[in-house]
Amino acid sequence: MPRFEPFPGIRYDPARVDLQAVVAPPYDVLSAEDRAQLAGRDPHNVVVVDVPDEAEGADRYANAGTTFRRWLADGVLVTDHDPAYYRYAMTFADETGASRTIAGVLGALAVTDPDAPGNDVLPHEQTTPKASTDRLDLTRATQANLSPIWGLSLAGNLAERTVEPGERLATVTDDDGVVHQLDRIDDPARVEAIHAAIASAPVLIADGHHRYGVARQYRDECRSARGTPGRADLTLAFVQELAADQLVVQAIHRLVAALDASTDLAAELARSFELADAGPVTAATLAAMDERGALCLVAPDGAGRFLVPRPNAFPGVRDLDSARLDHALAGVRHRLAFQHGVAEVLAELRAGTAPWAVLLRPVTVAQIRATAGEGALMPPKSTFFWPKLRTGLLFRDLS
Repeated sequence: MPRFEPFPGIRYDPARVDLQAVVAPPYDVLSAEDRAQLAGRDPHNVVVVDVPDEAEGADRYANAGTTFRRWLADGVLVTDHDPAYYRYAMTFADETGASRTIAGVLGALAVTDPDAPGNDVLPHEQTTPKASTDRLDLTRATQANLSPIWGLSLAGNLAERTVEPGERLATVTDDDGVVHQLDRIDDPARVEAIHAAIASAPVLIADGHHRYGVARQYRDECRSARGTPGRADLTLAFVQELAADQLVVQAIHRLVAALDASTDLAAELARSFELADAGPVTAATLAAMDERGALCLVAPDGAGRFLVPRPNAFPGVRDLDSARLDHALAGVRHRLAFQHGVAEVLAELRAGTAPWAVLLRPVTVAQIRATAGEGALMPPKSTFFWPKLRTGLLFRDLS
């Protein structure tokens, strides 16, 4: 079963920096403008290392590694003396305005091969290949895990082990008002309870499939160079229980482009869906989609049409909006792009990025669990997990 170990974390020294000023959102949601703004908050902001400045050219990764080691030498970053797990909790207001807290554990998760017998760290959705070596180059230069992958444990007893806090190490609030807290857990009995819970069932990779693949490449490089297993055989991971009260899953919508000039997309979709007027699309359209059991086709002017699946139109297709849309478009020449958020989709349509969009309903926890139970994969970009973990609260040494 999954190997998930405590480790001595590397953290910013709160006596040396303002933690609020040095953490950042995940690297893959940041624009160049975002990076510049975050770097301007504090010269020690994590983006200086985690998002190397392209203006530095080919030296940017080596410079990031030098900076990371300088922060360690100068005491800006400190390393815990003993291995521990780290409770990571996020408190926020849900769509009803009620306060919610979801929590999991940061630890070192084994890097496994997808075709290995008994592999118990599994992808939950198909991924699109990335040609960039950015994360691998950065890992080589820093010899550290700078941000965690996000794993979902199928164990049914992990959440209860993350309710109680530990020794508080950090509290920061992001721009969405989400409060992020990091606690150290080093009580032997509690460490063993967490270890046993995660070891009892497979872990699904929820977010970070690409980084997990990079961890596998880096592990292989280290094994080849050293001839023995080492720290690179594991990678930094946030693991929480796959439970409805522990997750917020939002939809990733589709922008549909590169259609033939003669293609009437609404007519093509009408073969598989019943169409009904949805009026001007707003955030409230999502609730109406849920009530109708529908997707929603959006025109460039923001007008929507509900797409209600026709009976018997999807034989053998998974009970997922993304799978239904893929099936309906199988015979249509097109290209899909992905966008989170209704406002963002409407902005893309106004900008002419694509002539059409299709809004999807969020995947449910039950659908994720059912897909995992069948050993199947969801289509690419089926899930958007929110809130997003902050980068900069904890690092892991690989040297």
